[in-house]
Parts: sequence; C-alpha cells; structure tokens
Amino acid sequence: MTHLLPVDAALKFSGREVGAAELRLVRQIVSDYPALSLQELSLTICELLDWKRPNGGLMAHECRAWLQALSARGIVALPALRNCGPHGPQRIDVSAPAPETPAGAMSGPAGDLAPLCIQAVPGGSAASRQFRAWLQRFHYLGYRVPVGANLRYVVHSAAGAELACLLWSSPAWSMAPRDGWIGWDAAQRRRNLQYVVNNSRFLILPWVRVKGLASMILAGCARQLGRDWEARYGYRPLLLETLVDAGRFAGTSYRAANWVRVGQTQGRGRMDREHNAVLSRKDIYLYPLCRHVRRRLQTAAAPGSEPRRVFCWTKQE
Repeated sequence: MTHLLPVDAALKFSGREVGAAELRLVRQIVSDYPALSLQELSLTICELLDWKRPNGGLMAHECRAWLQALSARGIVALPALRNCGPHGPQRIDVSAPAPETPAGAMSGPAGDLAPLCIQAVPGGSAASRQFRAWLQRFHYLGYRVPVGANLRYVVHSAAGAELACLLWSSPAWSMAPRDGWIGWDAAQRRRNLQYVVNNSRFLILPWVRVKGLASMILAGCARQLGRDWEARYGYRPLLLETLVDAGRFAGTSYRAANWVRVGQTQGRGRMDREHNAVLSRKDIYLYPLCRHVRRRLQTAAAPGSEPRRVFCWTKQE
C-alpha cells in the first residue's frame, strides 16, 4: 500500500487554491480508478471540480502536469504510465458519410425479436465506429467520448438485426433527489459514488418501431451490466441512474422496466458544483441492482483498487 505524505500547506492549481476537501477527492479518484489512464484521470478530476478554461474547455493538460508534480512530491500515487493515444473528449466528424440505414421500418411484436443479444462494443472496431456514428447522427445529444469508467452496448435481435445502442458511464456528482433517496451523507457519497452507473445514452434506431422493445432492452441490460462492469473494472455496481429530459420524453420505457422516478434535477449539469442553473430540468430515475441497496451504498467499503483488467478507451478511439 502506498503511503502518501501529509500536506502542510495550501496547494495551488493554475493559480487557484486547492482545499483539503478537493485534495481528498483527487486522491480518492486516483486511488479508486487505477485502470484509468493519466488523461482519463485528469478529465474526470477537471469535470468533478469544474476546472475549466474561460472558453469552457476542461483544463486536462494543466491537470496532467499538476498530478505528475504531486506524484513526484509523494502527495498522490499515480498509476503506471500508459500511452493512450490522442487526448481529450472528441466528437464525431460530421463531414463523414452518414451510416447506412435500412430501406424500411422494422415493426411487429417485441417478442418476435427475442432472445436479444446485448453485446459490449470493443474500442477501435468497426462496431465502435458505427456505435459512435449512430449516436452522433440520431441521438438528440450527439456523441461525446465519455470520461471515466464506461461500457457501450449494441443490441441485436435473435436474427442479427441491429436495434439499439446504450452508453453507461460515470454518475452525476450530486443530485439531491437521488442522494436523499439513498440517504447517504457527503462522506458516504464520496466513498461509494462509483457504485452508481449512469445510463447516459439510450438510442432505439429510428427505423426500429417495436412497441415494448425499449423496456425489454433496459431489463436485459440491467441483468447483464453488473458482471460486465466487474469483468472490466473489478467491482459490481449497486445502482443505476438516468436523467430523462422532461420536455422531450415521458420516461415510459424506464417506468415499464421498473425504474423508479425520485425527482427532478435543478437544471444544472451532471457535474455542476457552482450551482449555475443553465440546463433544462430532467427527471431522475433509479434502478437498484441488489437488495438493501440504500444500506449497502451507505455502509459499503470503497471498491478495491486492484483492477481485473486494464482498459483505456481513449487509446481505442
């Protein structure tokens, strides 16, 4: 176990003072996500602490240098250096050719498509490029390389037809309705937030018009996600969350799949820490993956630091 030096003076990051609470959060992220690259750690820390440039971009380059300096002083213990290729969140090139779409719509009973195949998408593959292109073209939020731990799925029918894609990623830092439902305090949340996984994108392909399919996919993915997440990151999540834009969607599919609506956001970003209301309000839905989930989220020890598999999405992208 690495023993870190105590900090006897205020730290500075790009001219701003880093307090004890923020430093503890930085140390926790570095410790709890050893499978992430230095770039991914930097992006996660910048997003959580809202370290941004005047143009709104994350200060990932500065954060990498700062983390390396702290590591040299024995204040944080960084994972072994890995070359993960291009840095930073990326968007799909909109000038690229649009993905091919079938000539006709797919319809009929959802049961006719069973059993569904919910397949994890490996980075750097043709399936990964198709996944990104579909989200960029057909999802109203587009596609953005996720920060931190994540899983991507493409769903196929029993006959092999492509039906949908889902992206699971890091949870919102703080949401009062969710945190009130769990009943944890700030220290418990800092320790165990990574047991929560966010369904940040869910897209039924526009030519697939099958009633009841979305809830069937959500139920199947919830059954599969735990073991897939554990295989990649070394621990099982306990709770799923998602945010549904109340101005666009009624959340019918989530309710049909037994997700529970616990309230609404205040109209801030998922990682907002400055209480600047700039976004539309969203319904918050939760789905427990185990019994006594609230008690476990309050009392569980933080996930182990030894990953079962080292994985770097930015290298694959």
